[in-house]
Amino acid sequence: MAAPVAIVAGAGSISNAWFPPLQAEKVKVAAVVDIRRDAAEAQIEKYGLRGAKASDSLPATLRDTRADFLVDLTIPEAHCKVVCAGLRAGLHVIGEKPMAASMAEARKMVRTSEQTGKLYMVSQSRRWNRLHDRIARTVSKGALGTVSTLNCDFFLAAHFGGFRDAMESPLILDMAIHHFDLARMLCGKDPAAVYAREFNPKGSWYKGDVAANCIFEMTDNVFFAYRGSWCSEGCHTSWNGNWRIIGDRGTLVYDNDAEPRGEVLAGKKGFIRPHKPLKVVKSPLKHDTMRGALREMLVFLRGGGVPQSECHDNIKSLAMVFGAIESSRKGRRVPVRAL
Repeated sequence: MAAPVAIVAGAGSISNAWFPPLQAEKVKVAAVVDIRRDAAEAQIEKYGLRGAKASDSLPATLRDTRADFLVDLTIPEAHCKVVCAGLRAGLHVIGEKPMAASMAEARKMVRTSEQTGKLYMVSQSRRWNRLHDRIARTVSKGALGTVSTLNCDFFLAAHFGGFRDAMESPLILDMAIHHFDLARMLCGKDPAAVYAREFNPKGSWYKGDVAANCIFEMTDNVFFAYRGSWCSEGCHTSWNGNWRIIGDRGTLVYDNDAEPRGEVLAGKKGFIRPHKPLKVVKSPLKHDTMRGALREMLVFLRGGGVPQSECHDNIKSLAMVFGAIESSRKGRRVPVRAL
């Protein structure tokens, strides 16, 4: 098979995480598009993208450039327009998270994928982390028995400056999508309802609510409890959060990006039953983050299976984000609806 050909839309800072994997996987970049043509030209020069055209017009580039897929690295507010344009031009699309800036836009993107027969995949990068893959495989294997509970704590003091400081829901909108999607991946269940409360703690340098407590009801009577803050000074968790997954045969703990560990039942007698160490399975993943996502797209292009974060699946994680915000603003439990 000839080397796959891509058009990259968006030449901002996130593109620096994508051009190296594209080159490592021998993808030919035919064009780089950005509203600032000079930014596109700069990235072409920086990465030595021979033959790549710089453009500030996506419609013209889609019309005039032969490619197999589009890489959407634009801002979330532009995702719907860019992705739908790529799909309608006959290209498959892989794009940055979050899928869209609203559920209405996300549903439009799913419909466009269906109408065009082209695949749209969201790069939910933490899915391609070997430790996360090991945890998901261990749980799906039944090592903990029937899982009933997932807990995630995420606490950092992030002094970004810029647009996040002015957002209404910076934690839930900009960060929690990673943890919500991880919860779905790790337990293999989907959201059904949520009760959430966002708030802005004393001493916060954010304008909007930058902390939240959420209780998600997942399918098969699994509960996911999330506590998070982006303005919590001291004793930080990792960016992936600290996790506890509980089943009827044992518990798995994953803290500060250390090796996951756990204990499972080793006997049926005693006030406190005896336990033994949990065996966490190995992962076959060879590459993580963006390269891992890209490899799944390339496998699909070569006739392989549908990537795990294809739009019909990833919209469920986005629905958790907007469900939590809706619940907080209404002050009550709300159903989580994706499609």
